[in-house]
Amino acid sequence: MKKQFIILLSLMLLCKIGTAQLSLDKLKKAVKGESSLSTEEVAEGLKEALTNGASKGSDLVSQVDGYFKNAEIKIPFPPEVKQVETKLRQMGMGAEVDKFVLALNRGAEDAAKEAKPIFVSAIKQMSIQDAWSILKGEKDAATQYLKRTTTTQLTDKFKPVIQKSLEKVNATKYYSDLVNTYNKIPLVQKVNPDLNQYATDKAIAGLFVMVAKEEANIRQNPGARTTDLLKKVFSAQ
Repeated sequence: MKKQFIILLSLMLLCKIGTAQLSLDKLKKAVKGESSLSTEEVAEGLKEALTNGASKGSDLVSQVDGYFKNAEIKIPFPPEVKQVETKLRQMGMGAEVDKFVLALNRGAEDAAKEAKPIFVSAIKQMSIQDAWSILKGEKDAATQYLKRTTTTQLTDKFKPVIQKSLEKVNATKYYSDLVNTYNKIPLVQKVNPDLNQYATDKAIAGLFVMVAKEEANIRQNPGARTTDLLKKVFSAQ
């Protein structure tokens, strides 16, 4: 009986040692894998991934119907003045409302093309101190970091571009006509929302949606890692 107890105790100790060794092996493997990447490589890899995502995202949305026929990012009539759209459609002006919504999205599509270098420049200039946490984070961790750190800058630079584009496609004129018509209706509360700010916010949000999709693709699909740096960085996840 004593002999059996000793054998059993020995087996238990061996199992514990084996488990500890396995955990140590995993730790060494993880450390070895991460040590092959420098912080600079991780930062540059993330910037490259975001630059690719921004470029591809901008190219997609800057095409005709890039916003208008993409249900995820299509810019609707400003929701804060939804009563304007509803009232005008009741008055038989649905075609004019639709014309404005189309022009609004055409403006965003036009602006996305011109704003692409602005977006890419912001990515290249960003400082990533928490590069490892971004690399190991959620599938859109880098996009969320970029959104937090560049949205204000992007908005300031993007706003004049979207203004020019809205005027180019007559969206500003259509909107002014619609609002003026609505404001002439007896007993309604007058409205005068900032169309440029609304279009700017929506256009940038749409770009981030597309960037996030491309980031997820690069993280999940090895075939989307088109350079050696991307392959090296994202294979370490």
